[in-house]
Amino acid sequence: MDREAHQMTNEADKPFAFRTRGLTKVYGEGNAAVHALRGVDLEIPSGEIVVLLGPSGSGKSTLLNIIGGLDRATDGDVHFQDLCLSDLPDDKLTLYRRNHVGFVFQFYNLMPSLTARENVELVTEIADHPLAPEDALALVGLAERADHFPAQLSGGEQQRVAIARAIAKQPTVLFCDEPTGALDSKTGKVVLKVLRDINEQLGATVLIVTHAASTAAMADRVIHFADGRIREVVENETKRDPDEIEW
Repeated sequence: MDREAHQMTNEADKPFAFRTRGLTKVYGEGNAAVHALRGVDLEIPSGEIVVLLGPSGSGKSTLLNIIGGLDRATDGDVHFQDLCLSDLPDDKLTLYRRNHVGFVFQFYNLMPSLTARENVELVTEIADHPLAPEDALALVGLAERADHFPAQLSGGEQQRVAIARAIAKQPTVLFCDEPTGALDSKTGKVVLKVLRDINEQLGATVLIVTHAASTAAMADRVIHFADGRIREVVENETKRDPDEIEW
């Protein structure tokens, strides 16, 4: 199939951000081996908000780390668009993370000696087409806090700085691992609204790993994980606003 025909096919069918086939991850050997993923087959469409839901130890963070290029599978294949991540050498995998992926974790990992603006600048200095730090902070509602240090910000504000840092390079995909795990319900809803806005305004595919079942209501699709396997995939016909989520 030539390039033009391939593009027409993608336009007719909703393109996928990720495809995995037979994805496994084993830590250790012999009797001490831990099977974190047990043959995961998955397709994630581009431009969606996807929630990976499951208890601790179910394999959802392991999957996130593999498709995010932070770890490698023991077996199986993972594709990002038309790029096979499983075949990439380490230097190319680093370029994939730098050019396409933004990460947001439960703990903010901000540099305490740098202001909010300077924390965001750390990413923009290595990105090809970054947002201005001020613009990234404005997207998360923190334009007026740009010159504040992390110690001068609330937990929710620090998390939003971390999100601004992640989106400043305009990633194709935003990975969020328990982004509200350390926040109260009011602040958590603010952070979820920011993630929804990033999805709508930048068109980024947003993957949220969580054990909080209520978060699923804001997603386009929910992937239920247990014991290293996908138990169920549910598409939400109607998404709820983060303000409506029962915490």
